[in-house]
Amino acid sequence: MTPKFDEMHAGDSTVREQYRGYDRWLAAQKSDVMLSRREEAEMIFRRVGITFAVYGAKDEDGHGNERLIPFDLIPRVIPAHEWADMEKGLAQRVAALNRFIHDVYHDQDIIRAGIVPAEQVLNNAQYRPEMKGVDVPGGIYSHISGIDIIRAADADGEGRYYVLEDNLRVPSGVSYMLEDRKMMMRLFPELFSQHRVAPVAHYPDLLLETLRSVAPASVNEPTVVVLTPGMHNSAYFEHAFLAQQMGIELVEGQDLFVKDNFVYMRTTQGPKRVDVIYRRVDDDFLDPLAFRKDSTLGCAGLLGAYRAGNVTLSNAIGTGVADDKSIYPYVPKMIEFYLGEKPILHNVPTHLCRDPEDLKYVLANLHELVVKEVHGAGGYGMLIGPAATRAEIEDFRRALIANPSGYIAQPTLSLSTCPTYVESGIAPRHIDLRPFVLSGKEVQMVPGGLTRVALKEGSLVVNSSQGGGTKDTWVLEA
Repeated sequence: MTPKFDEMHAGDSTVREQYRGYDRWLAAQKSDVMLSRREEAEMIFRRVGITFAVYGAKDEDGHGNERLIPFDLIPRVIPAHEWADMEKGLAQRVAALNRFIHDVYHDQDIIRAGIVPAEQVLNNAQYRPEMKGVDVPGGIYSHISGIDIIRAADADGEGRYYVLEDNLRVPSGVSYMLEDRKMMMRLFPELFSQHRVAPVAHYPDLLLETLRSVAPASVNEPTVVVLTPGMHNSAYFEHAFLAQQMGIELVEGQDLFVKDNFVYMRTTQGPKRVDVIYRRVDDDFLDPLAFRKDSTLGCAGLLGAYRAGNVTLSNAIGTGVADDKSIYPYVPKMIEFYLGEKPILHNVPTHLCRDPEDLKYVLANLHELVVKEVHGAGGYGMLIGPAATRAEIEDFRRALIANPSGYIAQPTLSLSTCPTYVESGIAPRHIDLRPFVLSGKEVQMVPGGLTRVALKEGSLVVNSSQGGGTKDTWVLEA
């Protein structure tokens, strides 16, 4: 039987030290008061418009289906020493990933050293030949990285943190982290006077500082904008929220144009040069002259201005080559290769189905494994063997045999649980954590990140698109 790890309670049901103050407070709360607080939170989130669009889902009138991401009142609490170790591991990992992206678009030393197979990089759907030889400010490609971390019990029942995946293209979710904290402070101000919870509200300031620090070298007072695909995008709330919090313009592709290899924004006072674009648009749609010709979301000529060094894109074009799930197994070796260090944060053991021996093992053990598409996201395109039907397993078997290089497989780790308010009361639910790492002139992050929670009993899928919710994440200051 797989050992389980609960964030709040040890195996003998004693409350872990970081939760003791909160546990005493919770025991004194009346259930009807907590229920009314939950209803108040939902009402405020609806009023503010903190929703996400579910692709392909329509309401009865045929309109796109927008959903509220459920918010849970019980925080996830991380002690200071655990966060300090995690923070070091995150900075190390993102530094190595940035070195890797620079390398594969320049000298390709890691390929020539035989550490990462050439075909894994050069035939990768996220590899952009247009970026070969392009120098970006400071050699930084992923300025905003969302690293998904889980905790699972080892053989002794002790919790160990693992990196589940790296999100380096357009990682989302930070607005929910900020709004969850604001909500907790509004509903339960007394808790924050009783606990030394590290703040997160300064994230927009750090983000703007990071974006300004990577502007083209010739620019003293850079103009920064957020580029959104528009209001129908699932994360539009976040795009608008971050632009407003940073005090910068939210623009769509039609608001920009390129002239003489410089990017300009249309304003009521006339054209204004843009120096840094925090883009929330995928590579394929950024420039119809270079990528998808049918795209109306980007700006014609943007790649040319970028290659000329006249504008910075955050994150850089082509970062996806490093967050592909088929590249993930090589990250520990990247850390050793580029930094000469042992990894602080561990990967989940991973089988590459393109390897004949790995494929043979995976096909024989599908009922025990989690199988993922290498380009999949949002909890789609995956099989959780222990929870799957025989028909689902056989469908995946056929898909694997037809396209083994399109999949990886991992053991079914039991994500740690945290007490959560559900319809039946307080019950354990599985969680993960997405800290956000900012890389500019320096590496910075706010303590904690976005905790996502699988609200269905027994479910390991925390994605909002699959019915997951969020929690406030407390890092207790020492």
